Amino acid sequence: QVQLVESGGGLVQAGGSLRLSCAVSGRTFSSYAMGWFRQAPGKERECVAAIDWNGVYTYYADSVEGRFTISRDNAKNTLYLLMNSLKPEDTAVYYCAASFEGGDMAQSSEYDYWGQGTQVTVSS
Repeated sequence: QVQLVESGGGLVQAGGSLRLSCAVSGRTFSSYAMGWFRQAPGKERECVAAIDWNGVYTYYADSVEGRFTISRDNAKNTLYLLMNSLKPEDTAVYYCAASFEGGDMAQSSEYDYWGQGTQVTVSS
């Protein structure tokens, strides 16, 4: 069993920054590709960013490219998402997910384990 726990969400003004963390336990962290997804009211769940097991390959949604940075520390079993220049449209519940031998890391169907989510609210 793999458990994922997100933290770091909160309320921030437009233009501000937040860093989300995802602590992983239960299985070797380095064997999973990892991703951050978000779900805003009335919108589809979308992949914000993803990273392969060793951090060589990363993916970013066009809407966050250049503003968000995904990283991982396998020694600490922790995934991070640094969010800069936040916009009101970034407001959503953000979920951490783990994929064992995932193919297309941008697809939610490729992920096997999910956290409970953390709320990010960006005020205008």
